[in-house]
Amino acid sequence: MATTPQLFEEPFDADEYIERLAWRTPGGGSKGGAEAFDPKRLLEEFENHIEELKQLDEKIQRRVEKLEHQCHREAKEFAHKVQDLQRSNQVAFQHFQELDEHISYVATKVCHLGDQLEGVNTPRQRAVEAQRLMTYFNEFLDGDLRSDVFNNPEKIKEAADIIQKLHLIAQELPFDRFADVKAKIASKYHDLERQLVQEFTAAQRRGEIGRMREVAAVLLHFKGYAHCVDVYIKQCQEGAYMRSDVFEDTALLCQRVNKQVGEVFQNPETVMAKLIQNIFENKLQAHVKEKLDETRRSDIEQYLKNLYDLYTRTTALAAKLTEFNLGSDKHTFLSKLIKNIFSTYLESYIEMEKDYLRTRSAMILQRYYDSKNHQKRPLGGGSIQELKERIRQRTNLPLGPSIDTHGETFLSQEVVVNLLQETRHAFERCNRLSDPSDLPKNAFSIFLLLVEHLCVDHIDYALEIGLSAIPSADAKNANLYFLDVVQQANTIFHLFDKQFNDHLMPLISSSPKLTECLHKKKEVIEQMEVKLDTGIDRTLNCMVGQMKHILATEQKKTDFRPEDENNVMIQCTAVRSELHPASTPCLNACSKVCVYVSRQVERVRKSMDGKNVDTVLTELGVRFHRLIHEHLQQYSYSSMGGMLAICDVAEYRKSAKDFRVPLVLQLFDTLHALCNLLVVAPDNLKQVCSGEQLTNLDRNLLHAFVQLRVDYRQARLGRHFS
Repeated sequence: MATTPQLFEEPFDADEYIERLAWRTPGGGSKGGAEAFDPKRLLEEFENHIEELKQLDEKIQRRVEKLEHQCHREAKEFAHKVQDLQRSNQVAFQHFQELDEHISYVATKVCHLGDQLEGVNTPRQRAVEAQRLMTYFNEFLDGDLRSDVFNNPEKIKEAADIIQKLHLIAQELPFDRFADVKAKIASKYHDLERQLVQEFTAAQRRGEIGRMREVAAVLLHFKGYAHCVDVYIKQCQEGAYMRSDVFEDTALLCQRVNKQVGEVFQNPETVMAKLIQNIFENKLQAHVKEKLDETRRSDIEQYLKNLYDLYTRTTALAAKLTEFNLGSDKHTFLSKLIKNIFSTYLESYIEMEKDYLRTRSAMILQRYYDSKNHQKRPLGGGSIQELKERIRQRTNLPLGPSIDTHGETFLSQEVVVNLLQETRHAFERCNRLSDPSDLPKNAFSIFLLLVEHLCVDHIDYALEIGLSAIPSADAKNANLYFLDVVQQANTIFHLFDKQFNDHLMPLISSSPKLTECLHKKKEVIEQMEVKLDTGIDRTLNCMVGQMKHILATEQKKTDFRPEDENNVMIQCTAVRSELHPASTPCLNACSKVCVYVSRQVERVRKSMDGKNVDTVLTELGVRFHRLIHEHLQQYSYSSMGGMLAICDVAEYRKSAKDFRVPLVLQLFDTLHALCNLLVVAPDNLKQVCSGEQLTNLDRNLLHAFVQLRVDYRQARLGRHFS
């Protein structure tokens, strides 16, 4: 195998290299190959190959030394070249510094020479200009304008410059000696000014922006420059208001003119501000006056809508106009323009708003009462009425005859929605049209009107009528509509509270009026809650009175002391198995009471919400329990009568479960346990009284129940409580 440098290129593996060398050597393979293994021959081949490798190494080493020598030589040559370049660069930098100093010296000389020339040329130019002006002045003095500049229309720009300067000079001359020439110069001044304005107008009609810019630049130094701007503003508006929407037309006009103003005038912000001022003081003010004056006396509702709409659209237009360059304080500028248009209307706005809201609310209420054929009753506020109210609140007595409302609550959700909608519109107008300092006060006055018409004239009136319609507690077959009043009043108040939070609070949240509003709202709520509580309390009394009437008419004294107890027992058992509780008198009374109670519980659930349901049902349940407890204590009980009483109380307890109030169920559980005292064997009384449900009760109460037993005296049951 020939030894070459290519054999040692990466990746090089020494083991593989030796294996390949041994394999190619004859007799160097494995013993099991075609030729026998010859170690001597292999050794000889390795020694020869090692010699070749040594020769190759010497050859490569000589080549490396030669390349290193060549590299050192080229490095020295490169270093010499770099040094030469550095020396050349240093010489060039020195030449550049010398040239820079020379240029600075020459520039200084040139500037000095220029200053000297200017110092000589400026007085000369002034003298030439003065001589030229004196020549033109002499022509005015002689009365013969011979110069071509005054007679050639194409040189009007140069003539304007001359006459403007002569006009300034003439103003300094004494009047008595130069009155005639001053008049001629002034006449020519005004004549040229008029010509320039006409030229500007003609250029504007032709759409020649360049010519307009030239003429405007000349007129800038004339007194008629303002007239030029006025003509431009007037001509811009010609044909701009072809549609019925003056606000949209104004926005489009200003967008179009804003681009042109910057190309024509040197002070575009002033011209643009004057254009907008002209539009506001003429077009917009006339439009607003026309829209508002025609409805101010005839239709207040439409007047308020128009005022709100016009003011909103005007402020929206002003917001768009702030995109243009109108000077440093454009927001104040636009605010003053809006104030000048609407100030007379905004001063009287809140009074007209309150008058309209008061009239509109009264009309909505009256229309509702007329639809019900109801003549609204005066509630009265004298001392006698107040005394009656206090007595009724404290004693719960029905003062005066009750009114039959035929089930009418005199509360209408449609009326409430209309009142709230009118008030919401009023709040929106108030927020937009009121001065920020007057906004909380104005919003509070609108809120008071809402309280007056919604809470007082509608809800409070309905509560008063509802209270008057509640029958006395001993009335028979009384129709209790007050719970319907409660239900509707509750719904209405939720709507009232939502509007208070959504529309009033944002207007007064950061002002002292917030405290007054919250106090007024709390006062209204408390007044209504007092009447609602009174009405609910009297309604519960009526419910209890109705139950008492059922028990009094259906329950007999002998119901719990049957003459034939065996037949009753059989009959009662049969009745309960067949679910016909009306087969016995006692069960007939019980079933009617239970049906009535279930119906009233359902009515309470429909009429109340939240915790009020549990509160009212707890009170009704306690009174229901008290009634049954007192009712059971009116009778004497035989053994079988006690069983019937237990059956009745079991039914009452089932009705008590409908209340879903733990206290009420507990009371009837205890009452059921007390009824067990009516049937338990005398010897077991003490054990029963010590039971879990009766152990905490007063002993006198237990004794009173035991005394209801027919066998109380014969069995001497009183000794069990001694």
